[in-house]
Amino acid sequence: MHTFSMLRVVRKLAFGGLDTPKLSVVAAHHLRRIPTGGQAWYKKDVCLRRIGTWTLTDLPPNKGAIWSKWVYKNSMLMDPSNAIRLILLRKVIVNKKRLIFTRSMLVLSNLSLFDVSFLLLLYEVGFFINLTGFLGEVEQMTTENDKRITRILFCGPHFPASQNYTKEYLQNYSFIQVDAVPFDKVLDVIADYHICVVKDMRLDSNVISHAKNMKLLMQFGVGVEGIDTIAATRCGIKVARIPGGATGNATSCAEMAIYLMLGLLRKQNEMQISVQQKKLGEPVGETLLGKTVFIMGFGNIGFQLAKRLRPFEVKIIATKRSWSPSDTPDSCQSNEHVQNNVIDDLIDEKGSHEEIFKFACKADIVVCCLSLNHETAGIINKNFISSMRKGALLVNIARGKLLDYDAVAYHLESGHLGGLGIDVAWSEPFDPHDPILKFKNVLITPHVAGVTEHSYRSMAKVVGDVALQLHDGHPLWGIEFVN
Repeated sequence: MHTFSMLRVVRKLAFGGLDTPKLSVVAAHHLRRIPTGGQAWYKKDVCLRRIGTWTLTDLPPNKGAIWSKWVYKNSMLMDPSNAIRLILLRKVIVNKKRLIFTRSMLVLSNLSLFDVSFLLLLYEVGFFINLTGFLGEVEQMTTENDKRITRILFCGPHFPASQNYTKEYLQNYSFIQVDAVPFDKVLDVIADYHICVVKDMRLDSNVISHAKNMKLLMQFGVGVEGIDTIAATRCGIKVARIPGGATGNATSCAEMAIYLMLGLLRKQNEMQISVQQKKLGEPVGETLLGKTVFIMGFGNIGFQLAKRLRPFEVKIIATKRSWSPSDTPDSCQSNEHVQNNVIDDLIDEKGSHEEIFKFACKADIVVCCLSLNHETAGIINKNFISSMRKGALLVNIARGKLLDYDAVAYHLESGHLGGLGIDVAWSEPFDPHDPILKFKNVLITPHVAGVTEHSYRSMAKVVGDVALQLHDGHPLWGIEFVN
């Protein structure tokens, strides 16, 4: 069979019920001769580029005479500015004999289920769809997917860069709406939204029960303790966090921990007093050199902190609820050996969560990097602080409720606790008149450990991408589900 005739047959099989001049099927899988009498050549990327936009370029000279004749007869050249966006055909929705390629403006109407199945088969074996004379109509079409709006709700006024950067990232997608509402309005409007970024709001079962269209509750970061996960699961709503390792959030928090350590060691508050009093050469501070730092909770933040502390020539000890097999010397996989070697280079002594009191008495500085849950709430209590060395420093860049307020205040007053550096507090926003601020050896920052340009831009991208995935009906990725 002549190649030209064969392609006509393939085209007719694929789109039997469709007006054939509208669409053509072309093969652009790899360089080969069709095993027939024809002389058409097929070459990858010669005719269709499998990227965000599809275009016809660089037909092979001479060898593609029949091919070129067929293509130019049935097709039109399309540059990226007006080409159809068939983005990897990742999601296909079949509804009442209509095939919609989501995130494109291509609608193939009146296709039978057999036609749809055959089309997908052609895609799998390397055939692609090429528009012919259909572009003008397609550009004027507005599909049901284009009309539908996916709405993202940010709760409360705090951490404003989260919604601002997300809006910026999604500014070219008119079908995604981003709103921030006050805490007291969330209950009234949550039913209209599909994604909710809780930030520092508590979403209890009552609020969640009103979220009739909600698909995802998530945190702009890692802590999801403010979400009633059981209630969300009961309502069929997924709950997720943004992994800190990939966005730079963990790195930002680790840097803040070092900032607080150095501020306490060098007596930052007293330095400000000296500046105001025009004094030079005082106070006398301390150095990190030679200190023992206890990282309590060796997760993403703990790992990044250990990496950054090593050049200070400190001794690093750490505890973790369960060290994975890759953290032990008897691992048999090569990549796990690499991870094991890296951790061994960073940590001088590893222990379990049950050994926190033992490790606390060895440390000059304790850095709390634990997740907040029913087991860890208030874990830094009188017993724990009493087990610390007299004059040791306590730093918390995780969650405020990990610390028992009364225990901390008591040991600061007694002088047993040498200093307190916290980026998170027992209640937020922190009361600027809180009695704990009377101590010169207390440093507090307004929950900004993870708030950096890099980390917030990265997390805004994650939220934006998840919204696009949800809008298109794609599986959600880039986040970590907890239910």
